[in-house]
Amino acid sequence: MKKTVSVLLLFALVYPVIAQQKQTYKFVERDSALYLDVFRPEVQRSDKACVIALFGGGFVIGERDDELQTVIARELTARGYTVVSPDYRLGLKDSALVASHRKLTQVNDLFQLVIDMSTEDCAAAVAWVVSHAGELNINPDRIVLTGCSAGAITVAQLDYCRANGLKSASELPAGWKPAAVVPYSGAVMCKGKPKYKTPPAPTMLMHGTKDKIVAYKKFPPLLSHALYGPATLYKCFKKQGFPVWIVRYEGVGHEVASFLPGSVDLFCGYVEQVFNGRVTTMDAVMRDTKLVPTKWTEMNVIDLYR
Repeated sequence: MKKTVSVLLLFALVYPVIAQQKQTYKFVERDSALYLDVFRPEVQRSDKACVIALFGGGFVIGERDDELQTVIARELTARGYTVVSPDYRLGLKDSALVASHRKLTQVNDLFQLVIDMSTEDCAAAVAWVVSHAGELNINPDRIVLTGCSAGAITVAQLDYCRANGLKSASELPAGWKPAAVVPYSGAVMCKGKPKYKTPPAPTMLMHGTKDKIVAYKKFPPLLSHALYGPATLYKCFKKQGFPVWIVRYEGVGHEVASFLPGSVDLFCGYVEQVFNGRVTTMDAVMRDTKLVPTKWTEMNVIDLYR
């Protein structure tokens, strides 16, 4: 009995401290309010770096405080980063928007609209974080963008739109640029091959070579208005002379989308190199025993939305 009481007392003393590590703020009003969660480290990095991490879910499901986001926040705050997990609008839940794009020829336009929505919301979240940097005790010049699946598409799209002066990034603070961008199973949606008018942020593309949900190369393969995956993005970066890392997880599919916790040392190592001014290009084929093929390897984008 004494042992049980002691454990409960310890929990009661510790729980308020743990609970205070996460704070929730409203950052923008769209059709409804959008919120973000801020996870603060117990021991902060001296450079006050921050990671903004976006959840995945195919623009249909997902939440800023789901299980994966909580694990990501735990792993990164343990390494001293402040972590921000924002909402964004899930455009494919909008039945009226989907119904207005029922024709096969309109599908790409639908996805462009949906990705533009999430990109605008991500830009608004960044703007809020930057404007509250003092209150959050972070360095606005050391903000890293990452995300999984739909979140990865969103952060890659945001930097693409920022570099090209496109409307979806217009809410970003003037002159602001991510310190780094690390999409897990991400892509960029555009008409024609991606091209950057101004330099993109240092980027590390994390992707499975058999991913059929967010295509490794391009989807749809025969159209110019398409989602361009990391294999294509890497070529575009190199052609324009921009530094980029690509980590190709061989033989696995969309499992990579949720692999930030399993690759956190690689993530932090890359970010640390960027912070230290070592902005390089690397092409790596990886095999990781922690990353094994599952049902996601065989699933394609049609299976996902069916």
